[in-house]
Amino acid sequence: MVRILVLKRLYNLSDEQMEYQLLDRMSYKRFCGLGLATNIPDRTTVWTFENRIGEAGAQAIFDGVSTQLLKKGFIARGGQIIDATLVPAPRQHNSRGDKELIKQDAIPADWKPAKRRQKDCDATWTKKHGKSYFGYKLSVNVDRKHKFIRKIVTDMASTHDSQHFDAVIDTANTSRDVFADRGYPSEEREAWLKENGYRNRIQRKGNRNKALSEAQQRRNQRIAKSRARVEHAFAAVEQMGGKLIRTIGQARANFALTMIAACYNLKRLAYFSGPESLPSDARNRPNCRCPGRFEEKTGRRR
Repeated sequence: MVRILVLKRLYNLSDEQMEYQLLDRMSYKRFCGLGLATNIPDRTTVWTFENRIGEAGAQAIFDGVSTQLLKKGFIARGGQIIDATLVPAPRQHNSRGDKELIKQDAIPADWKPAKRRQKDCDATWTKKHGKSYFGYKLSVNVDRKHKFIRKIVTDMASTHDSQHFDAVIDTANTSRDVFADRGYPSEEREAWLKENGYRNRIQRKGNRNKALSEAQQRRNQRIAKSRARVEHAFAAVEQMGGKLIRTIGQARANFALTMIAACYNLKRLAYFSGPESLPSDARNRPNCRCPGRFEEKTGRRR
């Protein structure tokens, strides 16, 4: 069942599509250990299993993948990059009175149970570059060497990026460099980094009364070359559907985002391991659409 959840997040499939693919593709059945099974888990079984393991189960899967990375020698190296991204959720169309009640953690009296199940009262609104977003926020810590996600925190969209800085700091990174964009600098943070032996690689931020000097702008440009590596991880997460979730409530959003981060690390691990890590029979089947395998002729990953 855990392998089914991995495939579902890797290819951004719904429960219905996951059931169909298990019935249609032998490669999916083999990957999930169902090659000789007569009964395939249906959409209801997949949905029930997700809700049963919940956030704790997703975090256990993420930690298990992190343990695999360490066993294979992929320790955090080269410094750590901290950043956050917005994850939109389906927008809610509520009246002004309903919005006021939701802010007070109350439920409108005229909402029937069926309507309540379709209303996301946890997601919040925020603005970025003049554009409004409704949903959640994903903060990650990516090591500069391998671009694995080492730490993850999920929250509401209205939470400022800098509030997750302390929660995603990775003390196991072999380098003392800490990279971040202009949303994270503060005097208290700089003092904390210096006190704990970290090298501050956070970009400077100018203001209306005091613009950045030429030296500070050059420093920001140097940092940007390394800090941009975290955007590659966000782009991979977006390919797996991580930049739009269709769940209701923060608990399910946390589950989905944590699973996506774990699947991203697995996908990244497969990239570093190469085709040599696959079973010999999988390497000799050029026309088999095995999840995560290489094409024999082109060398590209399906």
